[in-house]
Amino acid sequence: MLTPTTYSVDTNLLKEACIHLPETGMKNTINQPTGDFFYDPWAISDEYKGTIWETLYDSLPVSKGEARIITLDPGQCYQAHADIDDRYHLNVTGDKSYIIDLENNQMHFLKHDGVWYDMNAGLLHTATNFGQTNRVQLVVRKLLKRNNVEDPVTVTVTSNLGIQSRYMFDYHLSPWLNVATKNGYITDFEYSPEHVRFKIARSVIEVLKNYLPKGFNIE
Repeated sequence: MLTPTTYSVDTNLLKEACIHLPETGMKNTINQPTGDFFYDPWAISDEYKGTIWETLYDSLPVSKGEARIITLDPGQCYQAHADIDDRYHLNVTGDKSYIIDLENNQMHFLKHDGVWYDMNAGLLHTATNFGQTNRVQLVVRKLLKRNNVEDPVTVTVTSNLGIQSRYMFDYHLSPWLNVATKNGYITDFEYSPEHVRFKIARSVIEVLKNYLPKGFNIE
């Protein structure tokens, strides 16, 4: 689930970043879109230009999606989920923090080594902080690839489950959407609070329907 990349930073820079953490919010986005949310590169926001966070951001020399400073308090965890887009992770601070691969029952310790890690977010997972200090990560979304889908059909997925919709979508559909995107079956993915829309190869529409949980509809 977590693979070290060849990109890294001096751990002294991580210590400096801890001094300049945002004062509010569990998730703070440090860049802004230049076009499509999922497909076009993002650019560092003006308020973070010239800061330690821009230095850490630039230490990952790839085209980036949304980049967030994510804080997890001691004793907290996330609900089980997967994501359509993979992520890069840099562990800024935290002790006894893990990403847990729920499909393979594996715990991945978040080392404080200054290394950027490539995360397969298509596997069901959670993150947890068993320590006594905050876990702080700089997490960068990988941009989705614009696929040349064969015989594409535009589909819209909706739900009547209310506040349960996001959990059910991320648990049941996101793992398959992640793989389908990598395999070239899906493109032009769009998300809104009301629906999800994308183009899909006609040949795999019935496969998609098999992953729809009760309460979800496809048009």
